[in-house]
Amino acid sequence: MDTMTLSRDGTPLALERTGRGPALVLVSGAMSTGATAASLAAALAERFEVTVYDRRGRGASGDTPPYAVEREIEDLAAVVAGVGGEACLYGVSSGGALVLRAAAAGLPVRRAAVYEVPYALAEEALRGRAEYTARLTGALAEGRRGDAVELFLRLTGLGEAMIEGARQSPLWPGMESLAASLAYDDAVMGDGSVPRALLASVRVPVLSVAGDTSPAWLREAARAVAESVPDGAYRVLAGQTHQAEPDVLAPVLAEFFTAG
Repeated sequence: MDTMTLSRDGTPLALERTGRGPALVLVSGAMSTGATAASLAAALAERFEVTVYDRRGRGASGDTPPYAVEREIEDLAAVVAGVGGEACLYGVSSGGALVLRAAAAGLPVRRAAVYEVPYALAEEALRGRAEYTARLTGALAEGRRGDAVELFLRLTGLGEAMIEGARQSPLWPGMESLAASLAYDDAVMGDGSVPRALLASVRVPVLSVAGDTSPAWLREAARAVAESVPDGAYRVLAGQTHQAEPDVLAPVLAEFFTAG
């Protein structure tokens, strides 16, 4: 079922619901729309009513300036209100950071799960994140959307040859169309460090998941999330990368969300 809801500031948010059961909302990460989570939604639809949505500035959703992380939390609150007033949340990558912020803000969340939120633990990595923020801000201010996308791809570890290949891909215009939202994900991530004080205020169970073939720092960050919330659990999925296979991830999420 396709629909729309309005956030507190009037921004229209595009939604898609599927399945039957307890409410579950999936939150996408950077350079993605709700459609990115469609395959995972389908894998969970036998046990949950799953909602995916386009975060503001993406897909069919609107984008009311000025941006603030608080507005994205209000967006998620509007989505939760529209699915019955309470839901479980799952977020991948920087979408996981938004889920954790929403949980800390006191949204009516039963349980929250996140996958490889890319928090940095090493000082060198934190300096790199600060440089990325500065360069991203400059590129977007000057309308250099392609350069902004390149900066993000480098941040994810893509080599120059792969970035050049991406530029020549028919997918590139769509990536450029999402460039402005990179600043939103950057804001959600804060300075890039694990927000331990924020996580300590989360009052719902949290499952932090990582893949065992992802870089070690992502697994370390996932463990740090689980250790920083009062009721946290850490899980590593065999054979999975930063893009976990839905048929591997879905049973783990289903077990967690139906526990208790």
